[in-house]
Amino acid sequence: MLLAVLASGYLVRALPVALPLPIVQIALGGVIAGVFHHGVALQPEVFFLLFLPPLLFLDGWRIPKDGLMRDRRAILQLAFGLVIFTVVGAGYLIHWLIPAVPLAVAFALAAIISPTDPVAVSLIAGSTPIPRRLMHVLEGESLLNDASGLVCFQFAVVAALTGSFSLNQAAVTFAWLVAIGLLSGVAFTLGVALVQQWLTRRFGAEGGSPILVNLLTPFGAYLLAEQLGASGILAAVAAGVTMSYVELSGRSMAETRIERNAVWDTIQFTLNGIMFVLLGEQLPSILRDAVAAVGESGHFNSWWLLLYAVVIACGLAALRCVWVWISLRVYLWHHRADPKLPRSGSWRVVAVTSLAGVRGAVTLAGVLTLPLLMPDGSHFPARGLVIFLAAAVILLSLAAGSVGLPLLLRGMAQQLEPAAELEADRAQTAAAEAAIQSVQRESDTIRRVGSHLDADVCAAAENRVIAAYQDRLNAHGKDVDETGAARLRQADLVERKLRLAGFQAEREAILRLARARQISDETSRRMVRRIDLLETLYR
Repeated sequence: MLLAVLASGYLVRALPVALPLPIVQIALGGVIAGVFHHGVALQPEVFFLLFLPPLLFLDGWRIPKDGLMRDRRAILQLAFGLVIFTVVGAGYLIHWLIPAVPLAVAFALAAIISPTDPVAVSLIAGSTPIPRRLMHVLEGESLLNDASGLVCFQFAVVAALTGSFSLNQAAVTFAWLVAIGLLSGVAFTLGVALVQQWLTRRFGAEGGSPILVNLLTPFGAYLLAEQLGASGILAAVAAGVTMSYVELSGRSMAETRIERNAVWDTIQFTLNGIMFVLLGEQLPSILRDAVAAVGESGHFNSWWLLLYAVVIACGLAALRCVWVWISLRVYLWHHRADPKLPRSGSWRVVAVTSLAGVRGAVTLAGVLTLPLLMPDGSHFPARGLVIFLAAAVILLSLAAGSVGLPLLLRGMAQQLEPAAELEADRAQTAAAEAAIQSVQRESDTIRRVGSHLDADVCAAAENRVIAAYQDRLNAHGKDVDETGAARLRQADLVERKLRLAGFQAEREAILRLARARQISDETSRRMVRRIDLLETLYR
């Protein structure tokens, strides 16, 4: 699977026809299983434990929190309201379309195909990126709707097995899953951070220890929540969000942050690719089972299965389109006094949001958890048919997104938001001012302690460093010019000390602004990374 992920990166560039990376990876997975017969059977419990916690943790860590809070109403409407709307609407559609599928089983299928996959969306729209704010909404939706869709799926399966459903009990269980899942993720991450800091202060730590602790955190949060009978998925998301706030303390070493980012980027690329390869490896067996189970639909022609899949996929897109359109109209009406907003909703925004409802491997892993037998020992009704329909919806949604999203996104505004530009200017100014003051203090200390140093050398080094920061203030954000001719060893040592002092002051000023919510964590993260790279160079 790792080789397939590696090969897909080259194939997607070598093919004469532009294909999204997920499509190529699914095709490679199908070739591995269908041609070479070396596919891996997907085990849902292992999949949920190994793949979801780190990916959701990283998404929760890196998603802009200011955007998450600003658009929380739209995100919650999509993550919870749209899921319930989809379960009800698509459930009745499936039962009406295929009467042989019991209503509870139809609701289970509708629930498991409701979660979206933002990884597929971002990869599909790679050549024509989705506008930042809309992408943040889609990311926030996907962080939460995995949990809500899986919970609804579990309730529907229980109803199919027992023949009864209690709304009160379902509401209490849902509240427990959400509340305890979120709390366990927050508590576990804070506890790990405090213990790690205490151990480091008391005994020190190996260079790779903070990174390893960081990698294990999402798994610990997930397992803790599962032991408490709560949602491990939400715990992993909450752990990632909490980690972003822990990071604002600025206690991590610059080298650690740089190495950790490289490790996480590699893990994200690898796990995302393996998920799609794994999905492709399941397709040959699913197709064989679907052909054998075609009679469950009440027909004996296999083409009916394709027709059902197309109708269900179109129904999902229509339900999503209706919900998004109504939500957008309500938002515009609620903010009707704002003259900056358009008087009517953009049809392209509605269309992009609707097509962005791409399904992924989470849907397939969830549907494979359907039980084989009923309590009386009979076969679970229409199990093979339901699994095929879920896999077909995944492929159809990927295909529709691959064709439609680049066309709809072409020409849409992609520039940075003005607020982000203003935040960056404000942070650059504050950081440069703090660095100049720190350089002056450090220069005075060096003169007092190092009486043997040449005063002119110290003054020249101080002037060079301060001049670089002063140029940044005058130019509103130009990068520090760290290039220069070879200097005397003594002058080079002094300048390096002054620059390190300036970098530390810059970082503290940026993190202070982020803690006070005067700039976004996305802006602070980008700027701290630049400082970390420069500090590592000078160290």
